[in-house]
Amino acid sequence: MRYYLAIDIGASSGRHIVAYMDNGKMITEEIYRFQNGPEMLTAYDGEKHLMWTHERLFAEILNGLKKAKELGKVPYAVGIDTWGVDYALLDENDQAIGGTYCYRDSRTDATIPEVHKIIAFEKLYEKTGIQFASFNTVYQLLDDVKTGRMAKAKSLLMLPDYFHFRLTGVKKQEYCNATTTGMVNAVTHTWDEEILDKLGYKKELFGELAMPGTEVGEFTDEVANIVGYKAKVVLPATHDTASAVLAAPLSAQTPYISSGTWSLLGVEQNKAHTSAAAREAGYSNEGSINREFRLQINIMGLWMIQQVRHELGDKYSFAQLADMARANPVDDEINVNEQKFLAPESMIDAINATVGRQLPVGEMAYVIYNNLARYYDLSLKALEEVTGEKYETLNIIGGGSKNMLLNELTAKYTGKKIITGPAEGTAIGNLMMQMVGSGEIANVKEGREIIKRSFDIAEL
Repeated sequence: MRYYLAIDIGASSGRHIVAYMDNGKMITEEIYRFQNGPEMLTAYDGEKHLMWTHERLFAEILNGLKKAKELGKVPYAVGIDTWGVDYALLDENDQAIGGTYCYRDSRTDATIPEVHKIIAFEKLYEKTGIQFASFNTVYQLLDDVKTGRMAKAKSLLMLPDYFHFRLTGVKKQEYCNATTTGMVNAVTHTWDEEILDKLGYKKELFGELAMPGTEVGEFTDEVANIVGYKAKVVLPATHDTASAVLAAPLSAQTPYISSGTWSLLGVEQNKAHTSAAAREAGYSNEGSINREFRLQINIMGLWMIQQVRHELGDKYSFAQLADMARANPVDDEINVNEQKFLAPESMIDAINATVGRQLPVGEMAYVIYNNLARYYDLSLKALEEVTGEKYETLNIIGGGSKNMLLNELTAKYTGKKIITGPAEGTAIGNLMMQMVGSGEIANVKEGREIIKRSFDIAEL
């Protein structure tokens, strides 16, 4: 029996999930979990910035690997996924220069207009198909040029690639996550040299892109001494949404929502849509396996309710908040994708100010869920306009797929048949690509059939 280990690191927590195949089904088990979150730390420029504690995260990666050994479930292969856009710049000694910035940091406020003066956003979109977001790597890197940080850099690795390097000593840049930078050409599927040239980004930082399923290497002796064994690292789709969508039991061109801290609504496509209509509708073309694309839009997602819960001292569970919301329906409308909800000092204050009154907890929760569902409907209609297709079904995956109230509101607004699950989509998609890369599963089509047999998939 071969064990595989997915290390799925989200913005608020991470987990290690082992899996193996048994009678045609994938059996999974969570063996380790840890907390994550950005902190205000002194960065390369000497100022306080919102940063990831990458050394602590790597220590947690090792802790979970050790746990696998303790449980007698030593993995044959390991793969790591995280959110997109964030990265490490390494010096000549392979040390992360000045730490690792969080995408919610405000340093791009100054660089966005400068990038757009050099290359208009319309041109960037036409070349890459990546929608504007204030945290896109293409804007973050200009700050590194201005502070001198890039001048010292010898390597650039997206966060999962960086952690894979720490495990194996091998540097590989994975394709799906690389597309989230806004610097990969949507036709050639390689780094866009014109963008790099015009912005003054060092070309030697941007190497050949590797596809999910590629073997990175084996644990170094140092790592093996710490965790007690050697395993190989096989690339999953290292961007968490890319992994989650691979786990969705989609048939033909079925749209999906990957529902978590962010909600990603989209549909798989064979080629990128880089028209003005797609750009104006807010749709992005992020990379998937076989150089295909996920035509999708970023929606603020459960981040809003997560922040409200945290501000209330975490005294309510998410299930309790959903129950309180169901008991307190109200008609207040907000645009959940407004920039003011990205990183407010107080989410509660931001929502109250928007609706113009002080909302009790139940009403606030309902406002969030109801307006998320409304935004899903608007986004799905826009997707149908861009693709020229009409969709009958919507597949909701990820942790948010367990929120029945949100699912019901989504069905109400969209009028679509709602399929929910799997809830642990990201880790399952990660594991599936490791198994494909290791020859245990033939391809993604076969993997999706296995997932349908193995996990709870429900229909509203």
